[in-house]
Amino acid sequence: MRSIRLPAALALLASTALPAAAEPVFNRIASFPVALNLPAGTDAKAPTSAEIVTASGDGNTLVYSDSPHGGIGFIDITDARAPRSAGYVAFEGGEPTSVAASGAHVLAAVNTSKSFTEPSGFLATVSMSDRTVTARCDLGGQPDSVAVSPDGTLAAVAIENERDEDVQDGALPQMPAGYVVLVPLKDGAPDCAGLRRVELTGIPAIAAEDPEPEFVSFNANNELAVTLQENNHIVLIDGKTAEVTGHFTAGTVALEGVDAKDDGQIAFTDTIEARPREPDAVKWLGTDRLVVANEGDWKGGTRGFTIFNRDGSVAFESGPAFEREVAKAGHYPDKRSDAKGVEPEGLEVAEFGGERFIFVLSERGSVVGVYRDTGAEPEFVQLLPSGISPEGAVAIPGRNLLATANEADLVEDGAARSHVMLYERAEGTPAYPQMVSVERDGVPIGWGALGALAADANEPKRLFAASDSVYGKAPTIYTINVTTKPARITDAMVVTEKGEAAKKLDIEGLALDGAGGFWLASEGNPEKEVPHQLLHVDGKGAVVETVAFPAELLAHQTRFGAEGIAKVGNTLWVAVQRPWKDDPKNTTKLLAYDLDAKTWGAVRYPLEAPPAEGAWVGLSEIAVSGDAAYLIERDNLIGDAARLKQITRVALDQLKPAPLGGDLPTVEKSVVRDLLPDLKAQTAGYVVDKVEGLAVDKDGTAFVVSDNDGVDDSSGETLFFEIGKLKEQSAAVRN
Repeated sequence: MRSIRLPAALALLASTALPAAAEPVFNRIASFPVALNLPAGTDAKAPTSAEIVTASGDGNTLVYSDSPHGGIGFIDITDARAPRSAGYVAFEGGEPTSVAASGAHVLAAVNTSKSFTEPSGFLATVSMSDRTVTARCDLGGQPDSVAVSPDGTLAAVAIENERDEDVQDGALPQMPAGYVVLVPLKDGAPDCAGLRRVELTGIPAIAAEDPEPEFVSFNANNELAVTLQENNHIVLIDGKTAEVTGHFTAGTVALEGVDAKDDGQIAFTDTIEARPREPDAVKWLGTDRLVVANEGDWKGGTRGFTIFNRDGSVAFESGPAFEREVAKAGHYPDKRSDAKGVEPEGLEVAEFGGERFIFVLSERGSVVGVYRDTGAEPEFVQLLPSGISPEGAVAIPGRNLLATANEADLVEDGAARSHVMLYERAEGTPAYPQMVSVERDGVPIGWGALGALAADANEPKRLFAASDSVYGKAPTIYTINVTTKPARITDAMVVTEKGEAAKKLDIEGLALDGAGGFWLASEGNPEKEVPHQLLHVDGKGAVVETVAFPAELLAHQTRFGAEGIAKVGNTLWVAVQRPWKDDPKNTTKLLAYDLDAKTWGAVRYPLEAPPAEGAWVGLSEIAVSGDAAYLIERDNLIGDAARLKQITRVALDQLKPAPLGGDLPTVEKSVVRDLLPDLKAQTAGYVVDKVEGLAVDKDGTAFVVSDNDGVDDSSGETLFFEIGKLKEQSAAVRN
């Protein structure tokens, strides 16, 4: 924005009379599960996906490629906050790999290969208005990315002819070689007769006889940039002449201060020797620079992104910086540490409000990094939550919108579906992340999978959380400062036993002991020889006492054990997640352990009936405030299927434990908060399933946190929000 000089007095008057405008930010405004777009009569549980996404010229329609179901889907975003199904086009015997809007049409690259050695495919022209296929251009090979030039006169398709990873351990070369196709466009429609093939053999230093083009991108001069991912090379092509005008290696990057071990803990203490960038997506920054996402595929992947000058010199290298921003927000995927970390795969570049932004998509971290292009080192702006495994993105600057296509569909596991998500740029503050960690010794405190929450008894807005078995090699208690937005994890303390990280723990409950230490509830799993137990740790995290569950309980155990712990006087109350073998249907136990008598007792808690076939309902937390215990009761459903996420109240005078092995009294509960509206408000409709932490601070303010499963088959979102004082709701409010 250009500044305007004012006389000093006038400038002072202006500064005191007018409030400062908030900096525009991106926030998610809608989530669309693409399973809603399946054609009538299709099994609702059929796998579907959104991989690459494009937008119509007027910005009112999104189109995405759906390889698993063999088609392309249309989404009406005339009202961006309420996207609607707008049609589906299936391709018999083919798998769309990419889409690009072209005037009144959308171009879809469709793979029809019989095998890796017999690749084939076509470029389909589909009418935006009536969803009919109007033409096909034979491509002669297996297509990947497709792009349309800014002036609408050319289309380009990367013909990858990908390798078989089961042959020679995936090593190159594997014939046939790939190439690029250029197709002239007239009124947005391809002229198949004018198709030109651009050969790329003999260019890269790695497997020169077998180039495998991955991604294509035009600049304003109709120059095409092409990544050869496995060949670790970038090629420039003049779209007008179809001649290669330049090329260069993508080079290598060495990384320090990263986590290179899949070992159940996050520790940014490793070094990775120089390895190939192996870029996936590429986008031009003007006409003299381009940016690549260094996902890696064969031997490489460097966890970040690079800006190159057109001569191949490096203008900027992110190194581990992007991954560290992801880690601060709790999205670091530890199970990918020994592979390619957060795996930047997709990119988008667009101008909003006269500023150019770079959007970097982390496939494994399930987030989008937003950077401002300064012409030199890009400025990190914010991190956006996405669905699982974002692969494609499209900006619609005229409407201040960004859309991402998130490919993972976990329908077979009863988990999250593939989504297209929408974000709007407007004045305000970022709604996400809601919790971040500070750096310690120059690297972020690694965190995630928060399965328990507790409040400091003496200091308002100071909380503690604990990670669950996802990080079992380093079970950790975190200190959280809630006075800032986002809340900040300021310290981390590993739970130790005999001087080493405690083993076989799944911390699902956390309570202060009143003397500077904590009581932990660890959920067991008999199949993995992980015991159900309580542990007492001192203020340094060292285990000073272990309390095993008694034989009367273990005789009926399942793996769904302790999910919360609270201290009332000298009694520890433990919420058991689901019914054990001796529990009546739709009931579970609240266990009581008397710290003085060292004895166990219990009461029964009445659970709601499961809301759907195959679903379950259980407890996730217990917290005590005033004269009541508060519990999180939830189903295991996610997204649109979620039906029950609530906080209930049980008066403390009802917690009168009876001895184990006999009849147990059943407590009465009341609902104090339906959390579904809260969850939808936090995520623009995408409901996470694991609401697992509840704490009430000294001032009576309640806080809720969700468990992100360590970003394993999860979007990685940790929701952390304040819900004020807990008050009982009437039935009318709940319904």
